[in-house]
Amino acid sequence: MSVQIHDNAAWAQATPTISVLIPFLRDDPQGLLRQLDTEAPALSGAVELILLDDGTADADLTTRLQATTDTLHLPVRLITSAANEGRARGRNRLTTAARGEAYLFLDSDMRPDTSVFLQNWLRLTKDDAPAVAFGGFSLDQAPTDARFAVHRALSGASECLPASQRALTPEKYVYTSNLLVRRDVFAAESFDPGFSGWGWEDVEWAMRVSRRFPVVHIDNPATHMGLDTVEDLARKFDQGAGNFARVVALHSAVVQTYPSYKAARALKRLPALPFARRMMKQAALTVALPVKARAFALRLYRAAVYADAV
Repeated sequence: MSVQIHDNAAWAQATPTISVLIPFLRDDPQGLLRQLDTEAPALSGAVELILLDDGTADADLTTRLQATTDTLHLPVRLITSAANEGRARGRNRLTTAARGEAYLFLDSDMRPDTSVFLQNWLRLTKDDAPAVAFGGFSLDQAPTDARFAVHRALSGASECLPASQRALTPEKYVYTSNLLVRRDVFAAESFDPGFSGWGWEDVEWAMRVSRRFPVVHIDNPATHMGLDTVEDLARKFDQGAGNFARVVALHSAVVQTYPSYKAARALKRLPALPFARRMMKQAALTVALPVKARAFALRLYRAAVYADAV
């Protein structure tokens, strides 16, 4: 596989404690990079950034990103892959370039909610060296366009939770969008490359890792900027059905406790499930309906899609 590597001037001499791992596909992470770089003076080379363009195949974007990384004070490596490897393989590849004793997985469409985001992670790593720690999501900086209202409702209800609430079921709230993992822990449990496309690879990883290592939760959130329309979310649910089936096969006892599994099992008994699925999707797309009703319809649609896997 053809891979191009570009390091900025700060890369060679750095001895980082944390490697921030940022995969992206058809996205421009320059805004995130510049925001993270504002913390460079306080970090003294203890944090490096490693980016993976996982098959965007946009030479102009690569050129712009190389130029941007050359202006940054943080150590940066940009890996540009000619072909897409997928979310699990891509993140595994990022760790092979990392030099820190901890990895911070951070999605390219995230934006830290404070000016000390990396400093908070560095302090936690130096003081406590947690095996796994999740910092949390927010919608504080996310777009408020009406076309994203359903995604905002879904995310706000199920993902944007304080650490105290997440800690009650720590393995359930582990997402690779703001996740710190100690190097030795990832060496013991990496992402399953059998997952392809969208979704569930981080959930399945958390199920495995939480059996062997403690998972802690802190309030060091970042905003998920990349909200989707209902149409895009439905497409992702369609793509994620195979990955959900893989999780069910690997961890049936755990997944059977999930509301999404229980709903899928119940909907599977519907005699006209394909027709019901279409109606659920149509309801979610109907802007005249209240946002809560549309979000509920979309959750039902997801369960109806997953019904084929249970």
